[in-house]
Amino acid sequence: MVEHGIAATEAVVTLDVALPGIIWGWMITLNMWAKSIGTGVVLVGAFLLYRHKKEDMPNLRWTMPVISFVALNVFLFFTLIDLHQPLRMINIFLHPHWTSAITVGAWMASLFTLLITIMAATGFFSAHQDFRRNCSLAKGIRANDGLYEKIFPFTVFLAFPVTMYTAIIMAESSARELWVAPAEMIQMLLAALMVGSAALILVAEKWSAESKKDLSLVLAISVAASFFMYMGEYFFSFKAAEVEATLAHVHAGGEYSAQFWTAMFLGYILPFFIAVGSMKKENRTLMKFAAITTMIGLYLAKDVWLKIPQLLPLS
Repeated sequence: MVEHGIAATEAVVTLDVALPGIIWGWMITLNMWAKSIGTGVVLVGAFLLYRHKKEDMPNLRWTMPVISFVALNVFLFFTLIDLHQPLRMINIFLHPHWTSAITVGAWMASLFTLLITIMAATGFFSAHQDFRRNCSLAKGIRANDGLYEKIFPFTVFLAFPVTMYTAIIMAESSARELWVAPAEMIQMLLAALMVGSAALILVAEKWSAESKKDLSLVLAISVAASFFMYMGEYFFSFKAAEVEATLAHVHAGGEYSAQFWTAMFLGYILPFFIAVGSMKKENRTLMKFAAITTMIGLYLAKDVWLKIPQLLPLS
């Protein structure tokens, strides 16, 4: 706000006023959630393809990039519409500043989406023989099946920074001590493994028992590790006054306490026990239920973790 102006020098004296309320809301939560799915299915899919023959997972080669393609476009769409001047985003590509995490992230995400698009097209046409026989375009893509294998390693490599770079942007936000880069990077990687395995569980009906067991293992380990990180913050944040004041919103009686513990139960505790049980004796219905609750729980947890630091006054 302008306090006063000095006519002789045309100088303007302003006062910095903190923006009240939540600036990064549900759009950013959805952005991060969709990005976790888009990158997670690639990371988990790569792990499964390394561990098992592709014949054990007959639809993985095309469902993995298709799921990723849809999720990444949701991520990019909500990133764009959240901007106050969306058309200015073109300057990230025309006049890039490589010291900016946003610029580097936008380039990596765009390249990752391009590679996923190619993989989705080649994987889909290769998997659907009837369509392939009757479509000249599909025949041409089928002739370049080797392209899938060539770009897949680069796609897996890019999945790591694409899923984690948002942590750097959050850590650069001043006076937000809860968003510490190393912890947020690990949480975002774990989130990708959580919903990546959850998304693949929903399409793994005809997969081999061993590949399904590995999916359960990835889900169990990722939700357990992420849960313990949240509990570490929740119970042992007393050394940082700002973090303690921030987490008061989720401690007993806090404004977001119910949402936080609902997220912990649905997205972490319940899926862990179901996944561990499924490793001993497979239950497809329960695993699909666990996959859905994992996705819901992660969204709720991300929403809480994004909003509560913004509720702390900066002055």
